[in-house]
Amino acid sequence: MASHKLQQLSVLSSSTLAFTVCFAVWVMFSIIGIPIKASLHLNETEFGLLAATPILSGSLIRLPLGMWTDRYGGRIVFLILMLSTILPIYMIGDATQYWQFLALGLCVGIAGGSFSVGISYVARWFTKPRQGFAMGIFGAGNAGAALTKFVAPSIVAAYGWQMVPKVYAVAMLVTACLFWAFSHSDPKHRVSSSVTVREQLRALKDPVVWRYGQYYAIVFGGYVGLSLWMTKYYINEFGLNMKTAALVATVFVLPSGVIRALGGWVSDKFGAHRVTCWILWISWGSLFILSYPQADLAVKTISGPASFHLGLNIWAFTALLFVVGISWGFGKASVFKHIADDYPHHIGVISGIVGLMGGLGGFVLPIIFGALVDLTGVRSSAFMFLFAMTTFSLFLMLTSMQKDKKRHKLHLAAAKA
Repeated sequence: MASHKLQQLSVLSSSTLAFTVCFAVWVMFSIIGIPIKASLHLNETEFGLLAATPILSGSLIRLPLGMWTDRYGGRIVFLILMLSTILPIYMIGDATQYWQFLALGLCVGIAGGSFSVGISYVARWFTKPRQGFAMGIFGAGNAGAALTKFVAPSIVAAYGWQMVPKVYAVAMLVTACLFWAFSHSDPKHRVSSSVTVREQLRALKDPVVWRYGQYYAIVFGGYVGLSLWMTKYYINEFGLNMKTAALVATVFVLPSGVIRALGGWVSDKFGAHRVTCWILWISWGSLFILSYPQADLAVKTISGPASFHLGLNIWAFTALLFVVGISWGFGKASVFKHIADDYPHHIGVISGIVGLMGGLGGFVLPIIFGALVDLTGVRSSAFMFLFAMTTFSLFLMLTSMQKDKKRHKLHLAAAKA
């Protein structure tokens, strides 16, 4: 029988691989949705809905999956989840109508629920001082979005978009077999069978959980939303072809996914609250600059009118997007370090709630991005909306800090009395 340390490494590596493949499938429409949009003559809002539909089901199922993981164990839940997606993934390649893509997208989207399974499954194999780092390594599997941006455009160019789902279905089957072969289970990691669903759902009444969910809607929901949106953004804003646009978009997608492991280590060392605070401020400043649209300004001078162009070129834009991606990568790790610290015995259900809110952010944002472009004609309106969301999150954080200080003073006064 393998030693406990070997089991830890095996669980972490197999779970991270499984989550990477699940995430690649989850954002598949960010690439194949572009030729589908052209063939079905979809507008921006319809494209946003198409890209975001898998995100909806993957978000809504996170809470029940987290509860089932607490009760039945992550290994069996993860396996069943992966196996249930294989047929719908394959069938996407044969779909021809918009409603068919939406329906299959909902079925395939449950792959995104793998996060709340894996994060709880992995965390329980590690001690508290190492949980942040372990969860960060597992969470780095969201670099599967970058995998799709690397692999899918080449498949589309060589064989057509219909081949992408078929390749992904085979990849999911192989991954499920590898996961089952190399993962382990420990009955001690499950909650007592006497714990009822009502008791698990009491966490929904905790305002702190909802605050963490708001943070995660930014750092993860924003990440998913932009992962789905940026390839198309580069095509329309900077005139790149699909393959080049997808490659450039990985400057945001890949580092933000991979850096999550380092974010977990930093959160272990410096504390989740401090890290979350810093990443929100960095995101706020970067998104403010990214929000500014391309503009031509005419100024009357004594020598006549002078024209100026204001706006980011592709290099400055990509550099700022890279900063946002790195910040969010740290933030995704720090939010879940909060959960491991504050709710060690209910990681599954709490991560399900917080993951649900983050996933819903990833579902709603592409639709909002498309609607804003249709309404305003300004592509940078997507970043304007993200800037507003970040401002609200900072307000929540600063307000909670003041409440915590007052509560601490009251405790001190009561202790002296």
